[in-house]
Amino acid sequence: MSEESYVWGTGKRKCAIAQVRLFPGKGEIIVNDKPYQEAFPRIEHRHMIEHPLLATDNMGKFCIMVKVNGGGLSGQAGAIRHGIARALVKENELLKPVLRKEGLLTRDARIKERKKYGLKRARKAPQYTKR
Repeated sequence: MSEESYVWGTGKRKCAIAQVRLFPGKGEIIVNDKPYQEAFPRIEHRHMIEHPLLATDNMGKFCIMVKVNGGGLSGQAGAIRHGIARALVKENELLKPVLRKEGLLTRDARIKERKKYGLKRARKAPQYTKR
């Protein structure tokens, strides 16, 4: 892998932030210096990461290096998916309509709602007693 010829993209989901680098290569995906199968044991998370590559028929054409931190596994998988989609658009602008149609370029803005005073969680109220 040559360090100078790569395309990058930043993905975000919940509290997770992923920095994605796309190199021309054989198709391995490395997340935090580990293969993504090791970093994400659940099959749903792996499919989520592969989704932008499968949607654009680029599976096996790029070596992907990812640094991800913050959040949990689902948030990190979503951030990686978002970052890969953004990097693919930088690589080839013609992929943008396909990725946009799949909803992969839109940042999922749902985050944890803050706790309110007088409540147990964001919306759960203490049990009401009549007597």
